[in-house]
Amino acid sequence: MEFVKTSLPGVVHVRPKIFGDPRGFFMEVYHAGRFRDAGLDLHFVQDNLSRSRRGVLRGLHYQIQHPQGKLVTCLAGVIFDVAVDMRRSSPTFGQWTAVTLTGENRESLYVPPGFAHGFCVLSESADVFYKCTDLYHPEHERSLLWNDQTVGVAWPECGEVTLSEKDRQGKPLDQAECFE
Repeated sequence: MEFVKTSLPGVVHVRPKIFGDPRGFFMEVYHAGRFRDAGLDLHFVQDNLSRSRRGVLRGLHYQIQHPQGKLVTCLAGVIFDVAVDMRRSSPTFGQWTAVTLTGENRESLYVPPGFAHGFCVLSESADVFYKCTDLYHPEHERSLLWNDQTVGVAWPECGEVTLSEKDRQGKPLDQAECFE
């Protein structure tokens, strides 16, 4: 496994070793010892799987209490995966980073607690699997407005954007509840 630091401290792009032969392939998505050796001593408590069609944009989500770290992997299709620093005391507060995750590159993005996370689907559909370091608490979930001009995420063209009502009601950064 290769652990590549991004422009935001704590957000890590994970590139697995893939072992292929005529039968298919094998890879480790998560290995506690390798992650710990890379400075990511994590304990996952919940796994999630979503399927979305082209143009679906999920996010930008975070939990103000019980913040979740997420190890995000695209199993099929193509997504543009985004993390935004929501920690007011951070020198990178309000900044974002992104990677393109695909079922073919089999890479992952680790988004630590204190960051908003979201993705948009660039392929006809995408299956996204993510491991979480804390349980989902809907009463503490918040949405950062996906197209907030202050944050300025450069979303790629993905067709007509489809949002949930919750994500349409996301707050711009200057009105969002943030971490201290």
